[in-house]
Amino acid sequence: MVVAELVHIEHLLREHAPRVLGAVIRRFRDFGASEDAVQEALLAAALQWPREGVPDDPRAWLIQVASRRITDHVRAEAARRHREELVVSLVPPELQLVLSLDSDEALGRDDALVLLFMCCHPALSTTSAIALTLRAVGGLTTAEIAKAFLVPESTMAQRISRAKQAIKSSGVPFQKPTPEETAQRLGTVLHVLYLIFNEGYTATSGPELHRTDLSGEAIRLTRLLHTLLPEDGEVAGLLALMLLTDARRKARTGAAGELIPLDVQDRTLWDARMITEGIALISATLSKGSLGMYQVQAAIAAVHDEAARAEDTDWPQVLALYGVLMCLSDNPVVALNHAIATAMVLGPEAGLVLVKGLDEEGRLEGSHRLDAVRAHLLERAGKHEAAVEHYRKAAARTTSLPERNYLLTQAARLSDARK
Repeated sequence: MVVAELVHIEHLLREHAPRVLGAVIRRFRDFGASEDAVQEALLAAALQWPREGVPDDPRAWLIQVASRRITDHVRAEAARRHREELVVSLVPPELQLVLSLDSDEALGRDDALVLLFMCCHPALSTTSAIALTLRAVGGLTTAEIAKAFLVPESTMAQRISRAKQAIKSSGVPFQKPTPEETAQRLGTVLHVLYLIFNEGYTATSGPELHRTDLSGEAIRLTRLLHTLLPEDGEVAGLLALMLLTDARRKARTGAAGELIPLDVQDRTLWDARMITEGIALISATLSKGSLGMYQVQAAIAAVHDEAARAEDTDWPQVLALYGVLMCLSDNPVVALNHAIATAMVLGPEAGLVLVKGLDEEGRLEGSHRLDAVRAHLLERAGKHEAAVEHYRKAAARTTSLPERNYLLTQAARLSDARK
């Protein structure tokens, strides 16, 4: 019972953190100071609520405590410097006492949207934008984000601090984005969420294949964005893509955490509810006539998820969709997936020709995925000795332990078969 209550409180704090942060920033106009105050409020809640019970309005409680913290800080600074004028200029009197609460729309969804778009400010690098999004909107701790990026916590703290300072120095006001600002930044917002999900679904490094904390946060944030922008086809497409992809997660690993490829997964383990929701989303948005890269990727994922068995996959349709995606995105990973689809329709030799072209371009130089795909296609073509070589080369290049073990297992299997 106690454990359940603590889990409930943790869920409440994670849910309300971005909304509270948005409300406090909107009032005090200081990202760094507001975040510090909200963290203190969250800590106070974590200590008090298990003993005293959860307040009737948790968000109002957190906003009030955080606002008192930031007000106390400003007052202390003013007293130390003997500049009461600073207190008056920074914190209006009506904000120094109990704060009046705005509507649920203002404190909730709009503030979360503003945070998403602020964290994806064009002045920030993609890495900084991802880190700040996870911190401010996703509610992850600096330590958790540092682990995801495989850097020391102190390094990530500095990176996040610099990102917040960059936003502060930009002079961009904390307010609901204008239609122009939304249009300008939406692509970056979607890209950041896409990258966060991908890192969670297939971790680039470490002993585990999945980082469900990251993929789960990406889905939650994208669902929130879809609620705010329900008519945007690419937002719906990205959410559909995440749902249709994550639906296979339980079947991607075995009992020992080993990687299980798509064509041999136990499809009864796939999440039917997520598949149904994802297909409904992509079907609705495609019927409106709009078309973007996330929508096409979601359509490809839907084709895979609708196949009861691997051999039932409509590969000609997948190939056609990758052809469309190639026109929308000059991405070498897309081209690599197009090569796989080509091999499934026209034979492995046709796929190998495309892989060779990608290798000559050099855009995937050093990537283990190029060697892994080449090895798979060489195996399908019956060239087992060459396949073993590239399986091993791919294994040496990946920093993901489950992927490395899988690739080495494939190489060993073919080597044993040749003896």
